Amino acid sequence: MTRIAILGASGRMGRTLIRLIGDADGLTLAGATARPGSDAEGQDAGTLAGCGALGVSVSTSVRSALAGADVAIDFTLPAGLPGNLEAALTAGCPLVIGTTGIGAEGTSAIDAAAASLPIVYAANYSSGVTLLQQLVRTAAAALDSDYDVEIVEAHHRHKRDAPSGTARALGQSVAEGRGVRLDDQAIYAREGATGERPVGAIGFQALRGGDIVGEHTVMLAGDGERIELTHRAGSRETFARGALRAARWLTAQPAGRYDMEDVLGLKG
Repeated sequence: MTRIAILGASGRMGRTLIRLIGDADGLTLAGATARPGSDAEGQDAGTLAGCGALGVSVSTSVRSALAGADVAIDFTLPAGLPGNLEAALTAGCPLVIGTTGIGAEGTSAIDAAAASLPIVYAANYSSGVTLLQQLVRTAAAALDSDYDVEIVEAHHRHKRDAPSGTARALGQSVAEGRGVRLDDQAIYAREGATGERPVGAIGFQALRGGDIVGEHTVMLAGDGERIELTHRAGSRETFARGALRAARWLTAQPAGRYDMEDVLGLKG
């Protein structure tokens, strides 16, 4: 039985994860957290998630939530990442991180913690998106800069960061395929008289509206033809199931930073 703690239990992903754990064989909920001051504090995590009582109260203490856990899944906000990493290190609890928008400082903190702790960090936990990254990397390597790359993503109105972490990861796949640095080629916004499109640029467009779970398209546009690689998610369960798969896998791994390609065995 794998005992899992959910950090960010009151969020959309947190509630989805708790429901799936409640229905899964071989998984049990060991702890759940919400931010200080949340109305979720003290509630039964299962009742909060809408799947019936599970006997685990939502706490604002990450250390308490990790005390009986084999692994934790973090879908909180970027501001909570440093404290969550510190608590995981203290508890020796492997950590699956799904928080996006953490920036370079957050990535460095994950790398530092991964020297002592097994951590999976991915911008997207969908198996389909993980495969899409490989396909994009292959396409970018095969098609030179005569093919212009644009990455378009769409999410619900409540998403806080743009472009999405998945869009950035897809841009990184393009950059890796072409042997360039994403920071040198990325264009994140266009307005006014921008001039001609720079050769080799990797463009990003972010759309927000309604309840869109997540859509990503990578377009490679050449003269006379266009290739589009698209992934559309219809339910958050897609990401939650991937995160649970990562959590099961991570409990058997040594310290280090991993991603979904490692979880799915796609790396040579």
